[in-house]
Amino acid sequence: MSMDNAWMTYRSMTRDRSVTQQRVDRALVRRILGYARPYRRIIVLFLLTLVAVSLLSVAQPLLVPRLVDDGISQGDARVVTVTALTMAGLAVLDAALGLVSRWYSSRIGEGLIFDLRTEVYDHVQRQSVAFFTRAQTGALISRLNSDVIGAQQAFTSTLGGVLGNLISATIVLVAMFTLSWQVTIAALVLVPVFLIPARWMGRRLQELTREQMRLNADMSTQMTERFNVAGALLVKLFGRPEEENRAFGSRASRVRDIGVRMAMANRWFFTGLALIASVATAVVYGLGGNLVISGVLTIGTLLALVGLLAQLYGPLTALSNVRVDVMTALVSFERVFEVLDLAPLVQESPDARALPAGPLSVRFQNVSFRYPRPEEVSLASLESVARDLPSLESGDVLSDLSFEVAPGTLTALVGASGAGKTTITGLVSRLYDPTEGRVLLGGMDIREATFSSLRDTVGVVSQDAHLFHDTIRANLLYARPDATEQELLDACTSAHIAGLIERLPDGLDTIVGDRGHRLSGGEKQRIALARLLLKAPRVVVLDEATAHLDSESEAAVQRALDEALEGRTSLVIAHRLSTIRRADQILVIEHGRLVERGTHDDLLARDGAYAQLHRTQFATSDASGDASVDPQQ
Repeated sequence: MSMDNAWMTYRSMTRDRSVTQQRVDRALVRRILGYARPYRRIIVLFLLTLVAVSLLSVAQPLLVPRLVDDGISQGDARVVTVTALTMAGLAVLDAALGLVSRWYSSRIGEGLIFDLRTEVYDHVQRQSVAFFTRAQTGALISRLNSDVIGAQQAFTSTLGGVLGNLISATIVLVAMFTLSWQVTIAALVLVPVFLIPARWMGRRLQELTREQMRLNADMSTQMTERFNVAGALLVKLFGRPEEENRAFGSRASRVRDIGVRMAMANRWFFTGLALIASVATAVVYGLGGNLVISGVLTIGTLLALVGLLAQLYGPLTALSNVRVDVMTALVSFERVFEVLDLAPLVQESPDARALPAGPLSVRFQNVSFRYPRPEEVSLASLESVARDLPSLESGDVLSDLSFEVAPGTLTALVGASGAGKTTITGLVSRLYDPTEGRVLLGGMDIREATFSSLRDTVGVVSQDAHLFHDTIRANLLYARPDATEQELLDACTSAHIAGLIERLPDGLDTIVGDRGHRLSGGEKQRIALARLLLKAPRVVVLDEATAHLDSESEAAVQRALDEALEGRTSLVIAHRLSTIRRADQILVIEHGRLVERGTHDDLLARDGAYAQLHRTQFATSDASGDASVDPQQ
């Protein structure tokens, strides 16, 4: 390919990218304006105050000819006094209208922050668990804070500034042409020079702003992960604070460097614009002075033109920077809309209905499942660590799995780590949807059930119970906000945690700390069990909920669970022999497949996969007396 052809090809590609980006930007602007519809009345009032402020700003320079030519030059003290008082009154009125304009501007901006922030928060809450396993917390927080505020500034600063400066520049130009068309045209000769750097600078600052936001999100992610109890404990236990400081310093230095580049780019841009404005002022003085000498203009008119020119180049400078402001503001909106446009992997059906009343069975019907690919559940911009890594295809975690748990019975899931047990329980609570097949509760496909009825029906206690950094009361009420004090105490008594709570100085109002770290593992687990008992679901999923308890506490909680699970359908991931022995049926899972099913005694008699698991995984607990905590022994 010749150099000419290569150049033409490059120009064509650049032009195509530019056209595509312009279409994207126009679509983005239309979408942004949609968020302004609820504020139409306030926007109209805001625009009216902008017009009034612009008229007042022009009125004061227009009074200068009367003050100088009719008052000072003629020695008329009355004209000087009246004109000066009028100018002072206009200044007061201008200040008052400026405050009103600012109130309207902040009302629009803060309202937009509220709308965007609540919409993003609600949308993120609706994402599947797969999304949260990939997205970094700091990056998400950055979208809710920095990017939403950046989007808000597009309305309050950029949009308001553009409209205000456009109105002001128009009024000033009309006034200047009225005073002297020759001087006005001379002042406008340099205006096209404003547009030359703005076109290039807008795209450049847009790229820098996007990179700055990404780097800030990375830095926020590190702080979020290291400043919680678990992260701080890990850093201290492994003794790596120096390495953490180096990693944070590296991220912070990149934020610093890009900030310097943005600051210098802006400074060069505004320095050039200020220089052009100064040259234009000199032109007005030179041309206008000669017109005063020739008698075409008066001194007062020249001073008025100079005053108006200062008010003209301010808006013109800002308007020439509109492309820069708009481009940087669009970055924030792009990042916010990027999250809003990510559809949740698990969604409620439009014609969803409540689950049937009464005891429910759990049935898996030819269920296969694979975990979704990254692009199906998350965004590359929310995964800074994995951003440049290739996507890995996950094979089937479950394959053609079929079984049924009868209403009111207990089914135990056993198998080696990674066999697919936790995935099965996640499908029951619809944290994921099966790739193939159906999961039914009471004969109804859970994809046809409303989220609210499913959450009321299925209760889950995981092995690592999570508690919010709040009071014990608040953590319990999360299951049932309308629960009475007595119901809270009854649930705590059943979970055998009431004695501990009574000994605490603040009782139920005791703060549990970040993720409940002020409590022991067993205490956290019993509060989680109390939360489950308070919810009283019809289907219970337990990921070995008694794993963190000592033998005495386990026996007590197991008796509480026996009462709580009475008449309820239960699916339990079991690692302890006591849980397995009391199960109505045991499902042995290997590599996502059901290989054996039956009771403890039946499966031992078959001497198959379960018998082998029993000999290797459960024999130690059996020999150490784990069976002694079994209420059936």
